[in-house]
Amino acid sequence: MKLQELAQKLGCRLEGNPETEISGVAGIERAAPGQLTFFANRRYSRLLKTTRASAVLIEEAVGLQREPGLEPLAALRTQNPYLAFAHAIQLFYEAPVYEPGVHPTAVIAATVKIGERAHIGPYCFIDDGVEIGKQAVLHSFVTIYRGAKIGANFFAHAHAVVREGCRIGDRVILQNGVVIGGDGLGFAKRADGTWDKMVQSGPAVLEDDVEVQANACIDRATVGETRIGRGTKIDDLVLVGHASQVGANTMLCGQVGLAGSTKIGENCILAGQVGTAGHLTVGDGAVITAQSGVPNDVPARALYSGYPAVENRQWLKMMAALNRLPELQKRVQQLETELEARKK
Repeated sequence: MKLQELAQKLGCRLEGNPETEISGVAGIERAAPGQLTFFANRRYSRLLKTTRASAVLIEEAVGLQREPGLEPLAALRTQNPYLAFAHAIQLFYEAPVYEPGVHPTAVIAATVKIGERAHIGPYCFIDDGVEIGKQAVLHSFVTIYRGAKIGANFFAHAHAVVREGCRIGDRVILQNGVVIGGDGLGFAKRADGTWDKMVQSGPAVLEDDVEVQANACIDRATVGETRIGRGTKIDDLVLVGHASQVGANTMLCGQVGLAGSTKIGENCILAGQVGTAGHLTVGDGAVITAQSGVPNDVPARALYSGYPAVENRQWLKMMAALNRLPELQKRVQQLETELEARKK
């Protein structure tokens, strides 16, 4: 694809030879001549000077300098290079196409309703009363329990499971091994110390444009429902506990764990391995940094860190003080020794 055509498709302003041929995309470290890369993090400034790519997606205000003797680097100017790069990948990557039809090994109950142009792959199982919208793809070994309702353009990768009565909107993607609506951790203690299992009666609900990545679990509710808001993205190995509510366009990164009845607002980011206690609220737009433990409510648009999670600036001060602790301890010991000497 000519660079001029690529710039037009991505909505970028071109600086460089419009006839340059672009055959693919790559990261800034590994890009080769004929490839497009992107620059969105100042940490990679030195690589911008030496990359072998033919063109780079870059913000308007960022200067473009090259090491002497290297080929010139064309610039595609844009406000959001990372987003433009995501769109560029789509132009060069040809995703697999799944033809409509039902594989002969699939087992589908007589009461199931499936929309037009759906693809039901090998060894899928769809139970009674299920409804699936048009152009859905169930790759292989996908299981849909009875009474589940699923919208259009659904894509379930191999070994995904949607449990009974769950509701899923349009354009939802479930990666491999996802379980939607598995039983939550609901047990009541008997007098003799043993556990009595509570029926998990409420469904999990995924609104439009949600993606759940590999081996994540969205538990069903004891009563009521567990709900994931539209456009929310859930990373690998995340657990959303029973009756939790997650707002629209939030991101839960790898190994996040939400205890039951947690409420996460819209446009939040919980970085990797964040854990929350149950029955708390995280306000809209809040960001919680990696490995933080959240025992209490978090205000809207806050940046929290650490355990117990506190406002990020306070946490940085605490960590700075903690790093000085050996020095302070040594100083205290010296003062104590001097004090004892004076007493003598």
